[in-house]
Amino acid sequence: MKTILVTGVAGFIGSSVGKKLLERGDRVIGVDNMNDYYDVSLKEDRLKILKEFENFTFHKLDISEGFGELKKEKIDVICHLAAQAGVRYSIENPLAYQKANSLGTLQVFEFARHNKIPKVVYASSSSVYGNNKNVLFKESEKLDEQISLYAATKKSNELYAHVYNHLYGIEMIGLRFFTVYGPWGRPDMALFKFVKNILEGKQIDVYNSGKMQRDFTYIDDIVDGVVLALDKKCSFEIFNIARGETTELMDFIKAIEKALGKVADKNMMPMQDGDVLLTSGDISHTKDVLGYAPKVSVDEGVNNFVNWYKGYYGK
Repeated sequence: MKTILVTGVAGFIGSSVGKKLLERGDRVIGVDNMNDYYDVSLKEDRLKILKEFENFTFHKLDISEGFGELKKEKIDVICHLAAQAGVRYSIENPLAYQKANSLGTLQVFEFARHNKIPKVVYASSSSVYGNNKNVLFKESEKLDEQISLYAATKKSNELYAHVYNHLYGIEMIGLRFFTVYGPWGRPDMALFKFVKNILEGKQIDVYNSGKMQRDFTYIDDIVDGVVLALDKKCSFEIFNIARGETTELMDFIKAIEKALGKVADKNMMPMQDGDVLLTSGDISHTKDVLGYAPKVSVDEGVNNFVNWYKGYYGK
């Protein structure tokens, strides 16, 4: 049994990863600052599920301020998923991203160094690719043209990780997540907002008139990628964690409409600052090294989310 520190454990991905680790018998120490970027009750309900496991302990703390009493714990690996999320919000509140994503990640790496924790698996993002001109985004590409502050903080974390691997020999695995969706997702994400508004008879805002493509990746496939990375012996690696297929935004909306049995009232909007036209993850490296194999199609994943949403909110 490993002892795994999961940061951002009350978040969408963090709680899903924590549950998977607890189910297989690992001891999970979870930390989260429980901020109010979105409905805190959703975070509290995710935590309730984790607290049902005897091998789970929770600490409410802000990682940007250090780890306090956790310095006494014997931790085998850190799974660092805490972050201030959202591309558009980074334009409105840039200092929140500097604190949570940049300083927070440095605190995680320093905690690993001083407490002799040999390995960190950390969340990066497909946003680091910016408006990439290639059809498939490869981890080997040189990336210096991020177009949002959120993306810039994620890219800088990859640079920090390289430094800590080089200087201190800490195993560092970065995971570039591609458009994660599914049950228990964040209310600020497109799927959540679309389903909520369609059910309530409200318009949905469709940016760039729907002329965008995304590599939508279901939460269970994301969790599988994280767990594979936690179990893999590597020195320094970066992996795309994606479905490996692109979906037109309008086709994604059609899948939602089909799952709900309702047609959306669409409000066509211009492109948003900081947004990208395409995300498309080449997962060949992830498959070769980790044995990663995504399983859930967009239609299945959207159906699963709709069923969860209706059950959770009593719709």
